[in-house]
Amino acid sequence: MRDLETRRLLIRAFTTGDLRAFRHLGPAPAADDAVAIEHLTYCEIANRVTDRLQQPPLFDRAITLKADGRLLGSVGFVPCIAPFGLIPGIGGKATKNQLELGLYWATHPDERGHGYASEAARAMIDYAFESLGIDRIVAVTEHTNGASIAVMRSLGMRIERNPQSEPAWLQTVGVLDARSWSTPPKSNPKTPPPAPPPPDRPSQRG
Repeated sequence: MRDLETRRLLIRAFTTGDLRAFRHLGPAPAADDAVAIEHLTYCEIANRVTDRLQQPPLFDRAITLKADGRLLGSVGFVPCIAPFGLIPGIGGKATKNQLELGLYWATHPDERGHGYASEAARAMIDYAFESLGIDRIVAVTEHTNGASIAVMRSLGMRIERNPQSEPAWLQTVGVLDARSWSTPPKSNPKTPPPAPPPPDRPSQRG
């Protein structure tokens, strides 16, 4: 998968050089460097192999700040297998699991509150719909994860509630269809509006 750029961010493949900042991206800091290096190595290799085999990039990617290169977080596509038929706005058999393309994001605790997760997720959605031809993307979380739900709303996702409380990670589902992304809400434009043309300047006489 090619690198993606936004106004502030570069979304690229992880490398083992990201270890120090990567350890703090999860719910709790990774205690074992070997495990973190293994994860980073997997993402680095997967990026090359999926490109070679022309397979979808279903793994984490690094969110970095273009201004100084520091690692801000992680974003990626994940294969999401769950009983999505329970979700009213998705449909399907409630007794069967079905596969959906999930979108995942996480930011370093010190980097939250700046809109980085929304900006990175927006770039990934553009790539999924415009380059991969995906028809639908979902994001899942618990009812209590207000920050994640706020990101879903900022992306223009339709928020659905699972009538069942378990599994907890499937309590709230954000759903975004390609046809709705083509006309995103004004609060979340895909690209900045074009600058107005400069005003005509009267000619000057010598």
